[in-house]
Amino acid sequence: MFSKVLIANRGEIAVRIIRACRDMGLHSVAVHSTVDRNALHVKLADESVCVGGPAARASYLNIPNIISAAEITGAQAIHPGYGFLAENADFAEICQECDLTFVGPSARVIALMGDKAQAKVTARQAEVPLIEGSEGLLEDVDSARALAERIGFPVLLKAAGGGGGKGMRIVRQQGELESAFQMAQNEAKAAFNNGGLYMEQYLENARHIEMQILFDGEGNGLLFPERECSVQRRHQKLIEESPSPGVTPEGRKKLLEYAARIQRAVEYRNAGTIEFLLDRKGDFHFIEMNTRLQVEHGVSEMITGVDIVREQLAIAGGSRIAVEQRGLRVSGHAIEFRINAEDPENGFAPSPGVVHRVHLPAGPWVRVDTLVEPGTEVLPYYDSLIAKLIVWGENRAEAIRRARRALKELSIEGPKTTRSFHLEVLHNSRFLAGDYSTHFIQEEFGL
Repeated sequence: MFSKVLIANRGEIAVRIIRACRDMGLHSVAVHSTVDRNALHVKLADESVCVGGPAARASYLNIPNIISAAEITGAQAIHPGYGFLAENADFAEICQECDLTFVGPSARVIALMGDKAQAKVTARQAEVPLIEGSEGLLEDVDSARALAERIGFPVLLKAAGGGGGKGMRIVRQQGELESAFQMAQNEAKAAFNNGGLYMEQYLENARHIEMQILFDGEGNGLLFPERECSVQRRHQKLIEESPSPGVTPEGRKKLLEYAARIQRAVEYRNAGTIEFLLDRKGDFHFIEMNTRLQVEHGVSEMITGVDIVREQLAIAGGSRIAVEQRGLRVSGHAIEFRINAEDPENGFAPSPGVVHRVHLPAGPWVRVDTLVEPGTEVLPYYDSLIAKLIVWGENRAEAIRRARRALKELSIEGPKTTRSFHLEVLHNSRFLAGDYSTHFIQEEFGL
């Protein structure tokens, strides 16, 4: 087992990993950009190293500087968090070549499942249902036109090299296809240095459901209860909950089987998430796999008591997973709210700036993962997520009541945040009934 871990990330996830290291008695090393020198993750780590300028490509995506920081500090392992280099197969391979333990799956698996088109081929071979679409990458606009005519509109163009809503376009008629193809391709090239696109039939009013998995080096592991991620705006998740109010016991059994098939097919190790769409007929369709820790991992932790980040570190260090499937105890309901530095009353426009005062909610079964404290500057260079509020209840109704209480207590003075929007959602009749899809925000709020 290694004794020193470098966290190749920033923000709330870096803080989360540093805390897990401390709980395990591991020494932590933070990396930071020049503008993040006073960030909370830097203050909490045992050591810190500046790896470049404000732009992510100069610092948090700067592989040579991050590897050098690990070598200078004597770190033996690197945890990538999520985003940045977390799903970069080249980075995972470089870590291995430099005798650094990469806390995550192998470079082979990241490359295989990180290519969304190839991941669909893998799922098909594992007999997991898919949405009808391209077998692999689209060659050009003409091939996209032909396929769209065959499978029928609307269709969805998606970047093969990444996610998060980038390089993604819904196309409802043939006349929109060429411009949508070019825009999606250009966006994918800029975001992932990979302009490859694939196409699938677009499912109207579907639910976005995902399965958290966690496996050790011997193939022992856990399939967690599903997470519901349908409350999203422009393919960006805002609220997640577990278990899903829209999945039946029979559907849950199918999800577990599909997740197990994919895990076995690629011999997956460490933490990962398999994502599906649930259509109005009750059928699941594989869409992609994220070969990393998810933003919303805390929802699964709250209903099971499993510390996923701690298990990631232990598994990477060669340990057997602490809890196996038959010993997994699931209790209650958890909901997560992403607190973004965005202005909901101005089209969710970014709202950077200095945080003057902070009051974080507390009390039973309330958790806040955050990067903010008084004086924190929310910077325009990085993602707008500044905190995650996660609540637990014995049932969904109790979790919603607790969420209302916690959101009312939450106060971040300075940047505008999504707090007020979440409170509106918690009084929406469709959300309260659990009757919503990925179109929920657009239909109910016009956003």
